[in-house]
Amino acid sequence: MTQTEARRTETEPDSGFPMESRTHSWTPPSRVDFTPLVGLDGLGQLEAMVTGKMPPPPVMSLVGMTGFHPERGRVVVEMPAAEFHYNPLGGVHGGVISTLLDTAAGCSVHSTLAEGEMYTSLDLTVKFLRPVTADSGLLRCEGRVIQRGRRTALAEAQLFDESGKLLAHATSSCMIFS
Repeated sequence: MTQTEARRTETEPDSGFPMESRTHSWTPPSRVDFTPLVGLDGLGQLEAMVTGKMPPPPVMSLVGMTGFHPERGRVVVEMPAAEFHYNPLGGVHGGVISTLLDTAAGCSVHSTLAEGEMYTSLDLTVKFLRPVTADSGLLRCEGRVIQRGRRTALAEAQLFDESGKLLAHATSSCMIFS
């Protein structure tokens, strides 16, 4: 999955600060025919997204995720850390980090769903271990299912920088329903 990004630097007239802009595009879910997903299990649904048979969710373009690699019980999500992710202190915002962790943990559960099953996240507990900046490079977030029952699943996700240092960790409980 790729995104098109345009950057332009200009000066904000009211503040005098240099500004950059970024554009992204997505397919609105309200305009997608999801019938090709009927009859597929969770892993098949995620693979349909990877192969382009179904569009990725809009959040992937919004935050700039560039890689998505599912297998049963495990998912890897990639995103280059960038300045547009920054909080006021000059680091990647915890919400962006949490979005990566939630995506990897939740999609690892999604990859275990049988045909006709769905899931929703019940919670997400995040531990931030190191600062994340644009210098962190390509972020790799690995999610895996720890335990899968009939109605609940527990998953974890770990976020690494380009050199392999652990930056953040999360656990997520998910409810499974038909």
